[in-house]
Amino acid sequence: MKLTVTTFLSLDGVMQSPGGPREDPSGGFDLGGWLVPFADEDMGRMVTTWFETADAFLLGRGTYEIFAAHWPRVTDENDPVASRLNRLPKYVATRTLDTADWAGTTLLKGDVVEAVRELKSRPGRDLQVHGSAGLLQTLIAADLVDEYRLFVYPVILGRGKRLFEAGLAPATVRHVDTKTTGTGVTVHTYQWGGKPEFGSFMFEDE
Repeated sequence: MKLTVTTFLSLDGVMQSPGGPREDPSGGFDLGGWLVPFADEDMGRMVTTWFETADAFLLGRGTYEIFAAHWPRVTDENDPVASRLNRLPKYVATRTLDTADWAGTTLLKGDVVEAVRELKSRPGRDLQVHGSAGLLQTLIAADLVDEYRLFVYPVILGRGKRLFEAGLAPATVRHVDTKTTGTGVTVHTYQWGGKPEFGSFMFEDE
């Protein structure tokens, strides 16, 4: 399977608590719900299109608990997001959960990098990661992400958890596609590009 990351970002790279103030107030973050004013039908269509290619989901504990509290209550089989989240396998990287009541959930409690490598080796389309800020740092550092699908919103927050935290190893990505929604959200698709090269515009004696 291909490991894909779908993330909502502010213009300055913050991914924390986009859908509401109670999603993730850790660290005193009080700006939750910042994407809601920009949600429209364009955004919904793009999210739906990507969910259609999912064969499994990989989530961090925090995002899993948010999803598990909401999506099992959406029982409409025609809902393109709920139907897949409720039906497809869900893998949760956690050190603290011992049980999970949401049907189709498997807890990954050992070496998450090795566990994800094994999941990626299985046949299928997308192993999708949504949210999961802490888990993403581990996946990115281990070069496990094959594709980024980034919704970038025209808002600057100035604080909060970021997708690309300081200290990550330098890397490149290959641009695949960009679309824009009616509310000015740019949706970028990038694939892993390998290690960067460096050069200089300076003269030899500078």
